[in-house]
Order: sequence, then structure tokens, then C-alpha cells
Amino acid sequence: MDCWRTSPSRSWIYPTVILCLFGFFSMMRPSEPFLTPYLTGPDKNLTTTEITNEIFPVWTYSYLVLLLPVFVLTDYVRYKPVILLQGISFIITWLLLLFGQGVKAMQIMEFFFGMVTATEVAYFAYIYSVVSPEHYQKVSSYCRSITLVAFTTASVLAQLLVSLVKISYFHLNIISLASVSVAFFVSLFLPMPKESMFFHAKPSEEVPKPTSMSVVLNESPEEEAFGCSEEKPAAESPTTLGNPKDGQLSDPKPENVPLKVFVQWFQDLKECYSSKRLLYWSLWWALSTAGFNQILNYIQVLWDYKSPSQNSFIYNGAVEAIATFGGAVAAFAMGYVKVNWDLLGELALATFSVVNASSLFLMHYTANIWACYAGYVIFKSSYMLLITIAVFQIAVNLSMERYALVFGINTFVALVIQTVITVIVVDQRGLNLPISTQFLVYGSYFAVIAGIFLIRSLYIICSTRCQEEVQSSAPSQNS
Repeated sequence: MDCWRTSPSRSWIYPTVILCLFGFFSMMRPSEPFLTPYLTGPDKNLTTTEITNEIFPVWTYSYLVLLLPVFVLTDYVRYKPVILLQGISFIITWLLLLFGQGVKAMQIMEFFFGMVTATEVAYFAYIYSVVSPEHYQKVSSYCRSITLVAFTTASVLAQLLVSLVKISYFHLNIISLASVSVAFFVSLFLPMPKESMFFHAKPSEEVPKPTSMSVVLNESPEEEAFGCSEEKPAAESPTTLGNPKDGQLSDPKPENVPLKVFVQWFQDLKECYSSKRLLYWSLWWALSTAGFNQILNYIQVLWDYKSPSQNSFIYNGAVEAIATFGGAVAAFAMGYVKVNWDLLGELALATFSVVNASSLFLMHYTANIWACYAGYVIFKSSYMLLITIAVFQIAVNLSMERYALVFGINTFVALVIQTVITVIVVDQRGLNLPISTQFLVYGSYFAVIAGIFLIRSLYIICSTRCQEEVQSSAPSQNS
């Protein structure tokens, strides 16, 4: 009770509760699993071709363009204004979904949803500016868990309302609009932070970060492509690569602060990526996240192609809930698995990338919607499992500040790759492939990823065994 006797802005409980409420209502969007049926239905009367080739690609392009400016702005304005911007973007997105008509209106809607996903970083970064270090792990767990609970609850609720109550997709979007409006209202009560990681950091401050697999598990990303929540930085362990705050911003002249920050970022990133281990894990992260986002952006179009929503019952909400829950359970279970990831990490990435490729090939070749659903559940659960491992392997030797930088660059590289895929495979100016053929391409893409890391894993295993043989033979020769 002592924390409640202090002013709300100084209590870790008050901002945590407000932030969790914002996270819950912003993710409580029951209309998302049924976005494509809504757009192709009588409310919008758009064609699958228009949705696939003209509307959905706008999200990828806008996210890419907005990510880096928003990343910098988030820290510079100290998080809360960007959270408010996200809330406003949510409301505009659903107003356009409800009342906008035609391809142009839906393209504008996708642009604002790109703003939503780009500004999502503020939600996860905010806690580190208002919560004391000893509460980082606990609050990170609360904030991530509440979004998973909200997304799963929204998916289940949507399926029940569609299957049992026969509610229209239009009314599902009204519920989503009401929920994100509540989220924006709640965000108004967040305390304004006095500090941030970089531009408003305390000079020469080193804050120890807890080393725990559970922290990373609670932050395992689920990238958001209009219905796919994206996971953002967690609290990290003490750095073994240095702390970017050391000596940073010691010059009191405010005009030099941005330049100092950018120079420090460049030096930190150069040092981080000089580690081959971190570089390869980051490479897998970027490649797989690009493919994952692409699948989540177009999976409903494939489902509608396999089983047209206008002619049959659909279970998108139930499938999303099962996939999210399965992925969360798999990620949680990784906290209890003891593996030498230095030796077998790349082999695990290769093996599960094969699983991802196989599930995508299944979705391409099958004509059965239930097999397609099963392939998606396997794919999403496998990705959430692997991204948990990757996040931990990258974060374990980095400070929170350096992990935030690496996370931002990895996400940006993933978006660049996804944009290239979209332009070549999906866009009208590219190959403009049918949706089923697209998933054949995506399966081949993950097969290539599996091949890259299989070769890398065999090299590591063979090199390790050769070194062990040399070391074991050395004593016998000396004797």
C-alpha cells in the first residue's frame, strides 16, 4: 500500500495498471480475424485481387517508411505522445473500415494501420522510463501477457459471435472501434516520463538488467500485420558488450545531444554486429520475421480462396486463438529446456524452418480448409517458439539500450526484405501472382532459410568436433 501513498506518477503500480489497460483494449479487436470476409462482403464489396494486390501492400510500405522516424521520435518525445498517436491512429483506422468505401479509402486505412504498428514500440519502451529496475521483469511480463490474453479473448469472442449469434462483420468492427477508443481514453492518464533511454537519459548511468529466460519469453514477438500483434523489447541482462550510456550525453549543450546520440548508436551497432553469433541470429530473425509478417498479412485471403466466406462457415477466430495459445505455450516451455544453443542453435533454426516451409507447402497444395488451418497453426506456433530462442540468444549479452537498437535495426531489415517480397510477388508492378501461388513462393523462401542455417549448423558441429579431437589428442602426444 505504500506505493499508493506516493503520487501516481512515482508509483510503479499506477503506470503499470494504466499501460496494461491500454494494452488490453488496444488488442481487444474481434473484427481482425474476419477482416478479409468483411472487405469482400456486401459492406465493402471489394474483390480478392484488389485486397491482395492494391490494399494490403500499403501496410508493408507505410510500416517501412514510418518505422525509423517513429523509433527516433519515440525516445525524443518520451513515449507518451507516441502512445497517444497510436491511439488516434487506431480510431482513424476503424472509422475508415466502418465508413470508408472503395480501394482508395482502404489504402488510407492501411496507411494508418502502418502507423499503429510503427508506434507500437512506445508501448513496450514506456515502462523502462517510469518503472524502477527491480520491477522491469515483472512489469514486462504483465504488459506482454495482457496483450496475448486480449488477442486470444478477442478471437474467441469473434468466433462465438459469428457462429452462434450470427452477428455481422460490421458490428464486430463497431466493437473493435469502441475498444480502441477506450484504449485511447485510458492512455490520457499515463504519467509523462521525465527520462528516456537515449535523448533524455541520465549520464553515466548503468542499470543492471535481470538475466532470465522468462523475461524474453514474455516478450516473444508476434509480428503485427493487421491482426498480428508485434512483440517489442524486453528487459535484458547485464551487458558484456558495454553500455551505451557510459559517457553518453555528458556535454550539457542541448544542440549536441542528437548528434552524440546518433554517433553513439552507430558505434554500438558496429560493435554489436561484429559478433558473428549475434549477426547470424539477427539474420535469421530478419529473414523469418519478413516471411512471418507476409504470411499473416495474406493468410485470410488464402482461407477465403480455399473456402469462400460467402458460401461456407469460417472459423478464422478459433484458428487464430488456437495458434496464438499454442505459440505461447511453446514459447513458455522453452524456459525449461536445457540446450547448448551455441552448438545446436542453428540446427534448431534449420529444423523448424523446414517445419515452417512444410506447413506453407501444405497450405498451398491442399484443397481442404481444415488442413490449411492446421498448417497455419503449426507455422505460427513454430515461429513463436523460434523467435523466443532468437530473442534470448541476442539479448543475453546486451544491455537494454543496445538490444533496443538491435531490435530496431533487425525489424527494419525484416521490413525491407518483406517490401522486396511484396513488390516482386504481390504488387501489380511485379509478378502479381495468385494467392495460392504466393504461398508456394513463401514455402520455398523458408526452405532457402532452412538450407542456409543447415549448412551453418553442420559447419559449427564439425568445427567443434574437430577442435575436441585436437584437444583430446594433444595430451596423449605430450605423454
